[in-house]
Amino acid sequence: MSKSMAFEEPIVKLREKIDELKEIAKNADVDMSEEIVTLETRLKQLETQIYSNMEPWDRVQVARHAQRPTTLDYIEEIFEDFIELHGDRFFGDDEAIVGGIASFNGQPITVIGHQRGKATKENIRRNFGMPHPEGYRKALRLMKQAEKFKRPIICFIDTKGAYPGKAAEERGQSEAIAKNLVEMAGLKVPVISIVIGEGGSGGALALGVANKIYMLENSTYSVISPEGAASILWKDASLAKQAAEAMKITSYDLKKMDIIDDIVPEVAGGAHRDIHVQATSLKECLEKALKELNALSEEELIEDRYNKFRKIGQFIEEDEV
Repeated sequence: MSKSMAFEEPIVKLREKIDELKEIAKNADVDMSEEIVTLETRLKQLETQIYSNMEPWDRVQVARHAQRPTTLDYIEEIFEDFIELHGDRFFGDDEAIVGGIASFNGQPITVIGHQRGKATKENIRRNFGMPHPEGYRKALRLMKQAEKFKRPIICFIDTKGAYPGKAAEERGQSEAIAKNLVEMAGLKVPVISIVIGEGGSGGALALGVANKIYMLENSTYSVISPEGAASILWKDASLAKQAAEAMKITSYDLKKMDIIDDIVPEVAGGAHRDIHVQATSLKECLEKALKELNALSEEELIEDRYNKFRKIGQFIEEDEV
C-alpha cells in the first residue's frame, strides 16, 4: 500500500481497489464499469466524511506532508517572469528562504518565502526550511527594495521555526528576526502573508507582519510545535496530539480568534493532491487582497497593519486594590 497518513488509510485502500478493478477491466476485457462507479461513489462519500472531520493532529500531518507544495511551486503556478535574488549582502545566501521579483496580473511584485525540500538531499540543502539569520536579512533586503520601488510584497510562510544552532545564534538570529518585525511594521507598501504549511514560532512571524494574513485550510500557525509544547508542559513529546488540540493551531482556530483574515480552502486530502487547483484558489485570494490594499495610501497601509496587530488578544483592566 502507498504511504499515507493514518486517518487516510481507508481512502487509500479504496483508491487502490478502484485502480485494481480498472486494471482488470483493461487487461481481461471485462465490463466492470458498474462496480467501478459504485466504488467511486463510495470513495467520494468517504472523502467527505473523513476530510470534513479532521482533528488538529490530522491537519498537522497534512501540513507536514512530504509532497506538500512549497513556495517555489506556488511561484511557478501563480506568478510570471520570476527572477530569484540571492544574498543578504552581509554573510551569504540562505537557501531556506527564497525571494525575488515577479509579475502578478501585470503588476510588479516582490515575493518571498520559506523553502523546504521534498527529498533528503534537497532538505539538507534547504536546511529543512529552517532559516539562518542571513535568510531573514535577505528577506528584509528584498522588502526594503520593494518599498523603494513601490512593489507590493507577498510572503509564503512554511517553516518549523528559525534554525536554533550555535552558528545561527552567533550571527544574530534573534536580532535578525526582531529587526524584521520592526521594519515590516513600517513598510509603506502592501504586505500579504500566506501560511502554506507549518508556521512555527518567530521563524514564521519574521515574514508574517502583514496587512493581510491568510492560511491554507490544513496549515498550522503557532508559537511552538505540538511536540515541543508537549515536552515542556508534560515532559512527554508523545502527547503531541493532545497538545495540538489544546494549542488552537489550526486555520479555523486562528480565524475564530481574528488572528488571520481568512482561510483558503484546500482540495480534498490536502494541497498536494492538486497543485493547479490549489494555486488557482490562492491566486483568487491574492487578487482580492491586492485590489483592496492597492487603494490605500502609504499612511493608511501602516495604520491598517498597526491596528491589525494591536487588536489581537484580550486584556481585562481591574480596579486597583
